[in-house]
Amino acid sequence: MKVLNTAVPVIRLSIMVEICPTCGLPKDLCACGDIEKEQQRIRIRLETRKYGRPTTIVDGIDNKTTDLAGMAQKLKNFCACGGTAKNGLVILQGDHRDKIRQFLLAAGYPDENIQLQ
Repeated sequence: MKVLNTAVPVIRLSIMVEICPTCGLPKDLCACGDIEKEQQRIRIRLETRKYGRPTTIVDGIDNKTTDLAGMAQKLKNFCACGGTAKNGLVILQGDHRDKIRQFLLAAGYPDENIQLQ
């Protein structure tokens, strides 16, 4: 605290703003998550597995920036089905291509980056 000639104390306020380590902007202005979602190309495809059972495979979600196991759990709850996350893929039991597309759009992924097969 400094005292001026007028004997009025000057108080210094120090406000710490969290800085994003990726872009260097304050956390309030950071757009790294949106940019990462825009750069991903997601494919949703249907495969036939053992005994002719349909299986929906979601490929292209970056597992370094996204919690793939958490995403798989949310997708399983949204689609009301079983499934797993393995080797960078989300595998769901049944044909849920349209529901998964709706979920990803609501999560902030752009429509032009989601490809249905």
